Amino acid sequence: MALTPAGALALRDAGAAVVVEAGAGAASGFADREYREAGARIVPDAGAAWSADLVAKVKEPLPSEFGYLDATSALFTFLHLAAFTELTRELLARRVTAVAYETVTAGGALPILRPMSEVAGILSIQVGARGLEKGCGGRGVLLPGAGGAPPGDVCILGAGVAGRSAARIATGIGANVTVLDLNPEKLVLADRECARPVRTLLSTPEAIAAAARETDLLVSTVLVVGERTPVLISRDTLRSMRPGAVAVDIAVDQGGSLATSRPTTHADPYFVEEGIVHYCVANMPAAVPRTSTQALTAVTLPYLLSFTRGGVEGALRADPGLLTGLNTHGGRVTCEGVAKAFGLPYVPPGRAIG
Repeated sequence: MALTPAGALALRDAGAAVVVEAGAGAASGFADREYREAGARIVPDAGAAWSADLVAKVKEPLPSEFGYLDATSALFTFLHLAAFTELTRELLARRVTAVAYETVTAGGALPILRPMSEVAGILSIQVGARGLEKGCGGRGVLLPGAGGAPPGDVCILGAGVAGRSAARIATGIGANVTVLDLNPEKLVLADRECARPVRTLLSTPEAIAAAARETDLLVSTVLVVGERTPVLISRDTLRSMRPGAVAVDIAVDQGGSLATSRPTTHADPYFVEEGIVHYCVANMPAAVPRTSTQALTAVTLPYLLSFTRGGVEGALRADPGLLTGLNTHGGRVTCEGVAKAFGLPYVPPGRAIG
């Protein structure tokens, strides 16, 4: 769910007419009654909810929702368009104003992506530890070790928010942790934030391959904002890893950073290929929906209030950081990374909205 009842109340108090699809908050533990008490109108189906001027979601529209897309309403959600050809085509053909959470910036950071990255990083160690269990096809390694048995080895690609969160949890339970990144300053930060020292390495293809061979759990958190994720782990590297090791690809919703990655679901999250257990769930934070809804609302509400007060285009013009979130508008691509991914013309967002 993209909004808590408290968030709905704040929007109503700001003058917005808030529409919530019936049952939308149930998985996050928020009843329709709570949204009604906050002043929202509960509608029976998705079609009625999509009639709003601005639609806020958690994830990109599904093919079953494409028919609701048109130029009369704006979309505010995680999009990851560089990995979704069909969705990009639909947004352009239907001239949708689409603002992507993951490319909104503030002070050089990614404020909306940050809490979801933190959740995914924390979860990566939980799901990776489960994948190592024999029942999931794993090596049968307990990451903290036990008795005279040594702790497991964890390799984390990327020292951004997700990577540092994963490292913090992995060191906290006693695993041996290696973190790789291109940025030495991020590596220093990763080491500083962890309960125990971590091994930090500058990321090169050779260093990645060598570290992967020595690990029980590989977590890839690499992100190139707005672009498709580069493939960092080849099939040859996977074949060189310890049999039954686990690879968690947090970047799968941007195309994935393993040659073997393909999206899985929470209902069936693991698969084994090249002898390696893969976890490639595209919406990891949905495993903890209440926490995720609360964290997402905390960072999106200021922008939703801005949309309420100034209208969609007014809010975009007033906030350069929000404007960087604009991915499509009026049938044109306004995110440089998406244009690059598909070889499409790029129109700067400021020029697109005029």
